[in-house]
Amino acid sequence: MTTTRLLRLLLLALLPLAACATDRQVIDQANEAHRQIEPAVIEDPMLVGYLQELGGRIVVEAQQLSQARFGPKSHFKEDNSWMFSRATFHFVNSETLNAFTTGGDHMYIYTQLLQQCRTEDELAAVMAHEYAHVYARHVQKGMNRQYLALGGALVGGVLGYTLADDDKLEVAALAAVGTGALLSFANKGFTRDDEAEADDLGFEFYARAGWDPARFGDFFQAMIDLGYDTTPELLSDHPSLKSRVAAAKARAAGLPPEASSWRRPPVAEGAKFAALQARAAQIAAALPKDQSLETAKTLLDAAANCLAPRDQPRQVEARAKIQAALGN
Repeated sequence: MTTTRLLRLLLLALLPLAACATDRQVIDQANEAHRQIEPAVIEDPMLVGYLQELGGRIVVEAQQLSQARFGPKSHFKEDNSWMFSRATFHFVNSETLNAFTTGGDHMYIYTQLLQQCRTEDELAAVMAHEYAHVYARHVQKGMNRQYLALGGALVGGVLGYTLADDDKLEVAALAAVGTGALLSFANKGFTRDDEAEADDLGFEFYARAGWDPARFGDFFQAMIDLGYDTTPELLSDHPSLKSRVAAAKARAAGLPPEASSWRRPPVAEGAKFAALQARAAQIAAALPKDQSLETAKTLLDAAANCLAPRDQPRQVEARAKIQAALGN
């Protein structure tokens, strides 16, 4: 095959990657992912009602801020009304300490995370952070970066093919892998920016929804106490937990005087919050252990870590399990 012919094929391969991901694509992808995760979703009315009440407080404040044109440009690039009418928070049965969103209508709070929260403030802070990823369209941005990384890997492969004299296919493959790895490493900086932005936006939603601004960084501090802040920030998708705690304290200290009027009582505190934690643990333990549940839990375990700077062993194991299944 001539170099000219190879370049033509490359351009044809890159054409689909030139278009940016749309809200519709992200929402469709999120709905498909939800169908796979659904067996692990806890449908208990009391827990569903509680989580949606917290989420409702967050979304109402976010909508008011959106009307005031608050937030990054990415929030205003398309019609954003769907973010306020369909946002759904789910408790999911998983022993992994995590929370994440697929960028559409769904945000997932793992039961293990609920068990680790000491107060509703900590739970609400995580929920506000996850909703902020939707508000800023971070999943859409991530899809676009994946397109770029794939395109970069293809370009690297072609360059390797055209420059090598011998064993061109092997050199092209190595070049593609190497270029993709470099782009993946570079993209970690953007991901850290996304996480920092989600903290900024989430803090505003959380504070205006009535929870204690001084408590926003408490869950990050709890994760530090559990030993999750050991990865160098340069090698992580996330800002360090220590820096996130410091930033949360600075935001709280910088609030205007009228912020004191935002405060509202928690939906559940003390014994009531502890009872909800116990109920979630009891229901999770009683869910039937069929194959669909196990598949859903594996997918949840494999999801990107949205809180800690490093992956947990369960996440590494789940990804290896999925990779092995795909290879068979």
